[in-house]
Amino acid sequence: MKKIKEVLVVEGKDDTKQINRAVNADTIETRGSAIDEDTLALIAKLADQRGVIIFTDPDFSGEKIRKIVAEAVPNAKHAFLPKAAGRPDKAGGSLGVEHASPEAIRAALDHVYTETDAAPTLITHEDLMAAGLIGGSGSKARREQLGELLQIGYVNGKQLEKRLRMFSIQPADFAAAVKQIRERENAHEQ
Repeated sequence: MKKIKEVLVVEGKDDTKQINRAVNADTIETRGSAIDEDTLALIAKLADQRGVIIFTDPDFSGEKIRKIVAEAVPNAKHAFLPKAAGRPDKAGGSLGVEHASPEAIRAALDHVYTETDAAPTLITHEDLMAAGLIGGSGSKARREQLGELLQIGYVNGKQLEKRLRMFSIQPADFAAAVKQIRERENAHEQ
């Protein structure tokens, strides 16, 4: 079983259990979005000692936790689980890492990103408009697909350019993902 050097920041015990079925890793649980100062201090200490990977649920609460932790620990790495991989088997459950297969967890942890504040803008607002990712019909669905293909999670139109810059997504990778989205749309229309 693959060993993860960094400590994974997750939301709860069920996430930890599911991760341990996929990889050999230590976790720290935030127990929801009301993260106390002691937990943030512990995460910051672990980040300095071993490094941390933020691996929260692919939903609003997970993004909120990711932002809180990333603000407190700017050197944290990020792993994103696609929404489809976090869907529960039973109706009425919420999206989460605890529902992901071991394969989906390993795939997410194989694509870890580090935020870079000083990254240049490689993909412009105009690129996003031309790709139909903002300001148009179907743009939300395209952003969801883009987030899954690039493994950067879903963000709204206002945050997309920043997320692409933060993780230094290269224009060639962006173009390949947009091409794949367009091919899917064309195949669906036929």
